[in-house]
Amino acid sequence: MTQVMPPFGSAGWLLAPQEAPPVEQPKDGDGLLDQLLREQQDLSAVERFAGLHEHADTPAQAKWYRSLLPAAPPGPGQQYAFEVDLDRCSGCKSCVAACHSMNGLDEGEAWRDVGLLTGGTSGLPVLQHVTTACHHCLEPACMIACPVNAYEKDPLTGIVKHLDDQCFGCQYCTLACPYDVPKYHAAKGIVRKCDMCSSRLAAGEAPACVQSCPHEAIRIRVVDVRQVEEDAEAAVFLPAAPDPQFTLPTTTFRTSRVFPRNMLPADYFDVAPQHPHLPLVVMLVLTQLSVGAFLAGFALRALEPHLPMSAWDSFHAVHAGGALFFGLLALAASTFHLGRPQYAFRAVLGIRHSWLSREIVCFGLFAVAAGLYATAVTASSRWPALRGLAEPLAWAVAISGLAGVFCSGMLYVFTRRETWSAAAVGVRFALTTLLLGVAACWLSLLLTACRNPDASGADLLRHVGPLGARLIMTLTAAKLIWDGLIFRHLLSRRMTGMRRSALLMTRELSNVTLARFAAGAWGGLFMPALLLHQLSDAEPLSLVAIWCVAILVAACLIGELLERYLFFAAATNPRMPGAVR
Repeated sequence: MTQVMPPFGSAGWLLAPQEAPPVEQPKDGDGLLDQLLREQQDLSAVERFAGLHEHADTPAQAKWYRSLLPAAPPGPGQQYAFEVDLDRCSGCKSCVAACHSMNGLDEGEAWRDVGLLTGGTSGLPVLQHVTTACHHCLEPACMIACPVNAYEKDPLTGIVKHLDDQCFGCQYCTLACPYDVPKYHAAKGIVRKCDMCSSRLAAGEAPACVQSCPHEAIRIRVVDVRQVEEDAEAAVFLPAAPDPQFTLPTTTFRTSRVFPRNMLPADYFDVAPQHPHLPLVVMLVLTQLSVGAFLAGFALRALEPHLPMSAWDSFHAVHAGGALFFGLLALAASTFHLGRPQYAFRAVLGIRHSWLSREIVCFGLFAVAAGLYATAVTASSRWPALRGLAEPLAWAVAISGLAGVFCSGMLYVFTRRETWSAAAVGVRFALTTLLLGVAACWLSLLLTACRNPDASGADLLRHVGPLGARLIMTLTAAKLIWDGLIFRHLLSRRMTGMRRSALLMTRELSNVTLARFAAGAWGGLFMPALLLHQLSDAEPLSLVAIWCVAILVAACLIGELLERYLFFAAATNPRMPGAVR
């Protein structure tokens, strides 16, 4: 007797096996030909499966994940969100594998992480696996920070999407997101992130991570915006997670258990150096040097008005050209941080909300004003009419330069990292600007004296040089003391962000730390003291003085570059609890 199997296919066997219609039994007197003709009129299992799903309105796996999706799309004041049942999560990483496969991610790239929380006692330990991805926040820091508007929040679903074609790879969103969600793809030169498989949701199909979880630990739910705000006010999230009040994440973590008070991520006490962002190191230091040089030059002129005008004209011609050179070099270095520098012109699109866009605009104006000022002071000897333009251009240089440094600081204050607080960043950037600016002035004074070996050049160096040397020593001492204050956090019992940074600077980054303080002390304390002694001689332009100035400027610059390297490498990166790295 012929037996007809249930419908079989890639999804049909798991979906809804249909009972086969009864096969007519051969009748008495039927020959073999009659029996074969009767069986030929019946549909095969494959034909029945195709007919069943040819006009189906739901995807093939709908039976198994329909309960994991909301019954209706979000309404006014609502949005989609992930819901994670911690009691069901076993840490199998099926969600990670499915997300990786579905989105075609490269090796080592992941948009979903599975970590581990540990706590309890030795007699009764508690382990809790946690699966996390983008939280599709109400106020996404990545979207606010992006200078090219490469993020958008869907007004109907609340899903935060990344527009790959719009991104130019500045990586600022990777610093701004407190949950380490956006991932930079070096080969493509852009950032990518989870979009909750929005194309699947639009078709009534669950995201890959939801479908793949064997325990149904991940669901898609509709949440009320007001409820998310209230939960963030109460800091209801996960142990040791970043403060939810910053971005208002919508992911809900549910459990029927009560976590012990010592529940912490498995890697909570591990510290590792972060990406140093070398182009940003060079850009920040050189822009602050350029701005500081112009400001210090203007200030010295105001402090010593009795010196001959010819000496000051010669000084400003040399000094403005050098300061402009470092400013332009800084802007050129910043393009090496972009994954797709050919789209750098888009950086002004986010000026209404992005500090990076504002920084770029301010330094762009600074470069234009500095170029015009340098041209005016250099050509004023030939065309005296240009002398009248120097003062208003000087104000434009000062204002735009200070605005650019301020925006640079706010770039990092916006991230709300403990090591990048407003006080820490503001004092650090201000002291660097002043220190390198005065050091650049000393170099310009020496070059002016060498260019004009007459009495005016020597008098300028003899009168202004000691003041510059003392300012360098004072600013260096203040900067080194301020940078050294972080080591007091080594005495703290809590593993705070500041203590993590201090541990990095005394362990993995100890060589950089020692080199930073050595270069700062050598260039900012010892060399200026030697210069003061040389200036007391009758001949200020001795070979020793020239070498002292060269070493002073080089050591101060190297010290600040190393300090800014530590600024990035020793700044611990906040992330979701338990994310194993």
